[in-house]
Amino acid sequence: MHKLILSVVLLFVPGLLMLTGGKTEPQPAAPQAAPSPTARHEALYDSLRLEGMVSRDAFVSAVIGYERIDRRREVLTLIDFSKPSTEKRLFVFDMKARRLLYSSVVAHGKNSGENYATSFSNEHGSHKSSLGFYLTAGTYRGRNGYSLILEGLEKGINDQARERAIVMHGAAYANPSVIRSAGRLGRSFGCPAVPEALSRPIIDAIKGGSVLYIYAPRPEYLAQSPILTSREHA
Repeated sequence: MHKLILSVVLLFVPGLLMLTGGKTEPQPAAPQAAPSPTARHEALYDSLRLEGMVSRDAFVSAVIGYERIDRRREVLTLIDFSKPSTEKRLFVFDMKARRLLYSSVVAHGKNSGENYATSFSNEHGSHKSSLGFYLTAGTYRGRNGYSLILEGLEKGINDQARERAIVMHGAAYANPSVIRSAGRLGRSFGCPAVPEALSRPIIDAIKGGSVLYIYAPRPEYLAQSPILTSREHA
């Protein structure tokens, strides 16, 4: 019986290959996860003594993206929206000197959430923050004073930043004193607004082609980011 079955299979398979041209249908690629930290990334995190101040996951993702982006400045800005607005969650690093330059509170979009930013958008009029990687561009003086243009690098995630006028600027509602009276920082129309006293020093430190990364622990972003998954920035 076993010999009979084997004979039938051997006769059937060549015929099937002739009908299909000897090819099988390609299978869709499995979704890619965010890259894992390496010993080098972990060592950098530890050498900067960021434990308890900066999220390890946020920092590692920021550095991985920073290394994959064509940039003009060896400066990395991380905004960590896993933290509430009442805590410092903006960090500026000199990557060449391996040191932290600034840490500050920073506002998120008014429709992204109250104390925490939990909802994000790339759409005009959403008044929400957008996640992902940006390059800093030039500065200008607008209605919010000295401001920094941000170029969103991730299509469908933050590439409408310039059209939405998503810029870094100082704002009274982003001053730490607001937390004492309101219980949280004020909110923007989607811009990462910083305290007025720190706006010029921070903007001058990061303007002109440095990487800025806005992080939140959102699996859908981490799986879709063309930079973190290397679909466009291998």
